[in-house]
Parts: sequence; structure tokens; C-alpha cells
Amino acid sequence: MPEAFLRLVEVTKRFGQRIAVDNVSLDVAEGETVALLGASGCGKTTTLRLIAGLENPDDGEIWIAGECVAANGRNLVPPSARGIGFVFQDLALWPHLTVAGNLEFVLSSTGVPKRERAERVNETLSLMRIDRFAHSYPNELSGGEQQRAAIARAVVGRPCLLLLDEPMSSLDSELKVELMAELKNLQMALEAPIIYITHDRAEAQAMACSVALMRNGRITQIVTPHELR
Repeated sequence: MPEAFLRLVEVTKRFGQRIAVDNVSLDVAEGETVALLGASGCGKTTTLRLIAGLENPDDGEIWIAGECVAANGRNLVPPSARGIGFVFQDLALWPHLTVAGNLEFVLSSTGVPKRERAERVNETLSLMRIDRFAHSYPNELSGGEQQRAAIARAVVGRPCLLLLDEPMSSLDSELKVELMAELKNLQMALEAPIIYITHDRAEAQAMACSVALMRNGRITQIVTPHELR
């Protein structure tokens, strides 16, 4: 069994009296894709936000690449230093920037030299097959194109871990099939572990190496895609 690249150890998050994430433990190996599968409100998105450092855990520890990034009720490593790419459910593309501008901003904020940025942006847009939309604004794109742009922005910084929150929730069946194929190619190109949130069992089966079933803030079972019923 390969050593875990990402490790959650008995992680709990409360919002007032409500327990959103309840004593969750999870290991994700290098290059592995794990789907978090469950109904809305079961704690999937909060789990991703804890991993990304956008929320502080109340209890437990989070480890990334052998470093403890959160423990004792506080974040020890800020989000910007965790090497994470995050695709939010609402995509959160910056509307005042072009597609290329969204990617370029990520690179500039992480200190990539200016001479390297254009090449990295073009390479990533080409990988996601949206290079022809480099100078378009998000509101000029279709739903599928916006989805690809959001994924491109998440991976342009060459993250060591990719978090995808319901990346296909707004797409029709035909576009889902197409984007799933693109994500499979991306998996092979990145070789980075991926955590993929979905409420769709077919998506989880198609995309993941293992599936963590979530309910009421807890991981109730971890199964292979073939074991998923």
C-alpha cells in the first residue's frame, strides 16, 4: 500500500451547534483519485475547504506531503502555501479577467516569473482544449467552456493536489461524458492526487480509484468503484 500523500486524522468541524464534519479520517495516495459521494449537506464541501485551508478544523490533524498543515484547532500552513488547485462548485471565475487573465493571475500571485507565464497559460489552455477562448471573458463562454476554464485555472500552477467540488453539476449528459474523458486525460498528465466531490454514483464509478461514502458528516464506508451499488 503506497504511503498517503494526503491524510486526515479524526478531523471535526463545527458551525455553532451543528457538526458539519464528524471525526473524519481519510488517506489519499500519490496519483490516486478519491470520490466523496453523498447527498447535499453531508459534509463533502466542508471537508474540501478544510483540506484547502479555507476552514479551520476544530479537532484532528491534516497532513499533506508529510507536513502537518492543520492541528490543535488551527491552520499551521496557509492556503496559498499548500500547493492545492481548487475547482469550486460555482466555478468562481473572476468575471473582469479574460480566461487567460484568470490563469495569469494565479501564476503572478504565486511568484512565477513573467517570462514563463505566457507559456504556462498557453500550455494549460491547450491541454483543456480552450486555447481559442484565451481572450474571452467568462460570461462569453458556455457552461462547458466555463467548466474547462475553471479546471485550467486550478491546474495552471501545477498543484500537488487537486480538489474538485461537483465539477459537472451544471452540465447535461453529453457534456458530462466529454468532460469526464478530459478529466481522465488530466489525471494522467498531472499525476497528482485528486479528491472529487459528487452526489452521482455513475460519476464516482467512472472517475475514482476509491469512493468514500459520506453521511451526516461522517465517512461511513470506503469502497472500490466495482463495489459501489
